[in-house]
Amino acid sequence: MDIILKYFPDLTAKQVEQFSQLQDLYADWNEKINVISRKDVDHFYERHVLHAMSIAKVMQFEPGTKVLDIGTGGGFPGIPLAILFPDTHFHLVDSIGKKISVVKDVVKKLKLSNVEAQQVRAESLVRKYDFIVSRAVTRFANFLPWVKGKFKKEDFNEFPNGIFLLKGGDIDEEMEERDVSYVTYHLDDYFTEEFFETKKIVFVPWEGKR
Repeated sequence: MDIILKYFPDLTAKQVEQFSQLQDLYADWNEKINVISRKDVDHFYERHVLHAMSIAKVMQFEPGTKVLDIGTGGGFPGIPLAILFPDTHFHLVDSIGKKISVVKDVVKKLKLSNVEAQQVRAESLVRKYDFIVSRAVTRFANFLPWVKGKFKKEDFNEFPNGIFLLKGGDIDEEMEERDVSYVTYHLDDYFTEEFFETKKIVFVPWEGKR
């Protein structure tokens, strides 16, 4: 937990309590099914929780914002963001049922009333959102068709409605496979740990692509 408080010192007591419960909840689930990779278990707060929270270093969601987390797996980045933004609604989806079972259990135990978890393929959703977030699910060229038609027209956040992707390595070649504008944020501008040296947030505004 120390690494979370190092970068997010203004958490409420409730948020600190919720974040501190995460490791035991995921460790318990990881013994039953492989939710997070074994090599990352010892670096859980750095590589999963803080990595998910990094979006908050770039963007603060306004109350009432609706966010879709595609390919959430065990709940990343959605669950840490939902703790951080209790007045924002998060819809966490994954096509793998056992992963959504984990998400539902964690959400229940943390009493997160702003999270909905669902086993569904993203492309079949018909609801509209302000933002879509995702962590290294697939190449952007594959991801793009999944999100078409899923954005609200009205913007009321600092950023225009769009996509926040957590990516690693050299992402320019991948992003330029599709004709989109995008902005890259380097996480080593915000965090000093070696893990973040190659990690980035890519923001893709959805203006003009509706």
